Amino acid sequence: MKIAVPVVDNQLCMHFGHCDQFALLDIDETDKSITRKEMLTPPPHEPGVLPRWLHQVGANLVIAGGMGARAQELFNANGIKVIVGASPDTPERIVAAYLEGTLTTGANTCDH
Repeated sequence: MKIAVPVVDNQLCMHFGHCDQFALLDIDETDKSITRKEMLTPPPHEPGVLPRWLHQVGANLVIAGGMGARAQELFNANGIKVIVGASPDTPERIVAAYLEGTLTTGANTCDH
């Protein structure tokens, strides 16, 4: 499994389309551990580009603070699960909480 987290200054970016980079974390699903972290610079933000790009780099799941409904639909169409409403933290802590089943999510911080 590969989990993508949009980041600014190594913290979750609360608006998905405004991130500087994506942390792409490889997961060992057997022992629920992070085996590799890669920081990727996304292509310029345009509707539909990021879901296709993250699919091409192998992401299966995106954990975000906020994301518009259309973007969520495009991720689902590309076979990528989306979790929104995560709170700011480092990608490693967010993913570790997800793997432990303790990730708390609130409201989607994006309203479009």
